[in-house]
Amino acid sequence: MRWEGQRESDNVEDRRGMGPARVGGVGGLGLGGIVLVLAVSYFTGINPVTLLNMLNGVQEITDSSAPSEPTPTAPAGSPTDKLGKFAGVVLADTETTWRQLFGPQYEEPRLVLFTGAVQSACGTTSSAVGPFYCPRDHKVYLDLSFFNEMSQRLGAPGDFAQAYVIAHEVGHHVQNLMGIAEKVTR
Repeated sequence: MRWEGQRESDNVEDRRGMGPARVGGVGGLGLGGIVLVLAVSYFTGINPVTLLNMLNGVQEITDSSAPSEPTPTAPAGSPTDKLGKFAGVVLADTETTWRQLFGPQYEEPRLVLFTGAVQSACGTTSSAVGPFYCPRDHKVYLDLSFFNEMSQRLGAPGDFAQAYVIAHEVGHHVQNLMGIAEKVTR
């Protein structure tokens, strides 16, 4: 696939290495929460780190069912590596294609590149779930290490398979824009 030198999308957020965004102090807790954890630790004898990990686990579960609120967006730049640029070119190609079909009213999605875990308007998500689209913020989320897994474990190597993954997730965005996403998932 000849992609180098093609237009890259401006709708790519490279959050790799940043980890999921948290609001507040340690693990999303403010000063009062930290004091409470230390007090519980003191009286129960449970390691405060264990308590913080337990709270973070609860937070991740409850975040996914929280109502749609703006997600704090960490400052993120455009990718500079070959695979990140490839993702930007593929996204640009989907933008061109869908704009031709929908016209100027087409709302382009954003592509968020991350490693390990990411915070979205749909909650905190691990890369273990694979690429996903969050309809609450109109963003596609992709840990590029998924491409290694596709090649090594799933027997789907190559840039065409990688481009398919991105286009597939953008397809969920289009379904959402058309109001048919819920009908398709039934």
